[in-house]
Amino acid sequence: MRPAPGLLPRLAFAGLAVVALVAGIAGGLVRAGVAVPVASAAVAAHAFLMICAFMGTVIGIERAVALKHPAAFAGPLASGVAGLVMLSGAPSLAAWLAAGASLAFVGVNLAVVRRQRAAHTLLLLAGAVAWAAGSLLHALGLMAGAVVPLWFCFLVFTIAAERLEMTRLMRRHAGAGPALLAILAAVACGAVLSGLLADVGGLLYGLSLAALAAWLAVFDIARRTVRAAGLSRYMALCLLTGYFWLAVAGLAWAGTALGLPWRDAALHGLALGFVFSMVFGHAPVILPAVARVKLAFGWPFYLPLALLHASLAVRLFGGLFDARLTATGATGNALAIASFLLTLAGAAIAWRAQRKPTHDALAENR
Repeated sequence: MRPAPGLLPRLAFAGLAVVALVAGIAGGLVRAGVAVPVASAAVAAHAFLMICAFMGTVIGIERAVALKHPAAFAGPLASGVAGLVMLSGAPSLAAWLAAGASLAFVGVNLAVVRRQRAAHTLLLLAGAVAWAAGSLLHALGLMAGAVVPLWFCFLVFTIAAERLEMTRLMRRHAGAGPALLAILAAVACGAVLSGLLADVGGLLYGLSLAALAAWLAVFDIARRTVRAAGLSRYMALCLLTGYFWLAVAGLAWAGTALGLPWRDAALHGLALGFVFSMVFGHAPVILPAVARVKLAFGWPFYLPLALLHASLAVRLFGGLFDARLTATGATGNALAIASFLLTLAGAAIAWRAQRKPTHDALAENR
C-alpha cells in the first residue's frame, strides 16, 4: 500500500478534469444557443465530457485517495484520457476508455465494500455499476435511450450514498431505509426501461427522482444544520436547494416522457441544479482531503451558489417563453461554475495568507 500521488501526478489529474469540464461547458453553451468557438466533438459529446470524463475522473480520484492503493488511480486516469481522446475525434476509442474506467471503478468500490460493508458503501457500488452499464451500452451502441439515465444514476446514487453516510447516526422512521431502497431501485429500473420503452421508462425514472428528492428533504440532516452557522449552514443551503431542483428535474423528466417540451429542465435541473449544488456544497470539505489544500471558508462562497440558482431559474423557467433566456441562463450557469473555481482558489490563498503571520510570529519567538 502506497500513499496518494505527489504534486505532479495530482496536477496531471486536475488538468485532465479541467480540460473535460471546460470543453463540456463550452459544448453545452453551444447547445443552448450561445455563440462559442468550440470543436464540434465537444458539442456532440457534452454529456460524455461532463459525466464520464469530468465527474468520473473527480469521483474516481476521491475514491482512489480513500482506498490508498496505486492501482485505484488507473480508473480516473482512463476516464480523464477518454475526454482528451473524445476531443481529438476518436469517439469509439474514448467510449471504450470510459467503459474501462467505469469497470475499474467498480473494482475499487468492491474493495471498499470488503473493507466496510454498510448501506452507503453498497450504494456507492450500485452507482459504479450503473456507470459501467451505461458506458458499456454506449461503447457497444446498444439501448441508447438508457445511457444518459444510467450515467445520471451513477451521480445520483453516489450523492445519495454520501448523504446516507452523513446521516447514519440520526434517528429515522423505521420505514425510511426500505423506502429509500425502493425509490433507488425504481430509479435504476426506469433508467434501464428508458432504453426499451422510452415513455414508460422515462415516466418511472422521473417520478422516482421526484420521490428521492422528497425523501432527502425529509430525512437529510441539512434540515437541522441550515440553522447553524458558517460552513455547516452553507452546505445545508446547497443541499436543500439541490433537492428542490432534483424534484423539478424529476417532474420535468416525467413530463418529457409524456410529450411535454421540458427536456432541458429535466437534464439541467438534474445536472446543474442538483449535481452541481452538491459539488458546491461538498467541495470545501472533500477538496482539502483529496488535494491536500486548506481552504478559508467565508461569505464569497455564497456568490457562485446564488448565481447558479438564479441563472438556472432564468434558463429553465424563462426559457419556456423565450429561447433567448435559455442562452442567457446557460451563460450564467457557466459563469457560476467558473466563479466557484475562482472562489476555491481564493479560499486556498486566503488560508495561506492567514497562516503566514502565525508562522512568522513563531519564527521570531524562536
